[in-house]
Amino acid sequence: MSAKDKDCGHHHDHYQQFLRRLAAVLLALTIIVGIVIFIIWAVLRPSKPHFILQDVTVFSLNASTSPNLLSLSMQVTISSRNPNDRIGVYYLQMDVYGAYRGQQLTLPTLLPSTYQGHRDIVVWSPFLSGDAVPVAPDVAVSLQQDKNVGAVLFNVKVDGQVKWKVGTWISGRYHLNVNCPAFIKFGNADHHAIALGSAMKFQIVQSCHVEV
Repeated sequence: MSAKDKDCGHHHDHYQQFLRRLAAVLLALTIIVGIVIFIIWAVLRPSKPHFILQDVTVFSLNASTSPNLLSLSMQVTISSRNPNDRIGVYYLQMDVYGAYRGQQLTLPTLLPSTYQGHRDIVVWSPFLSGDAVPVAPDVAVSLQQDKNVGAVLFNVKVDGQVKWKVGTWISGRYHLNVNCPAFIKFGNADHHAIALGSAMKFQIVQSCHVEV
């Protein structure tokens, strides 16, 4: 073996050692950063947002059993409060829709992306509508019966994503699922109902179930 070959092999060994040391340093830095983020997260203890369904305005609600179709048009007001003192919330790709007995009745309405600061409150008032939506026979029958009784339990649902902001650090995306029950009494049974022409506005003020 020539001296030149020995010299090339020597440089190759040094290069391999350099790569191993660099990988070890990068791995150590990654672990340290992860530990720091975890400690900050544990100290801050972020709390999920508090959602409240404030009111529901029903413009139309119709059901037919031959065929089994439902039509619903309404506007809802939903508020969200950020309970955290040091954590902001980014709301992304937030879809809102109305449901009855597990059946989605309206098309999803996309809410604008929003940043919510510490202890801030955000309010949305989207319109929700679904025209001649096919449903299972028992769903159409149940809605007819509930309307005859004068009380219907709807669910206003929010499906989206959130990011947490701590200082300049922003987390990855987390799935947000919100379920707001809306118990509506038609006719004169509910003193919180307000007639708005042919529509009825119901003051709900109902806390929602939130999963993040």
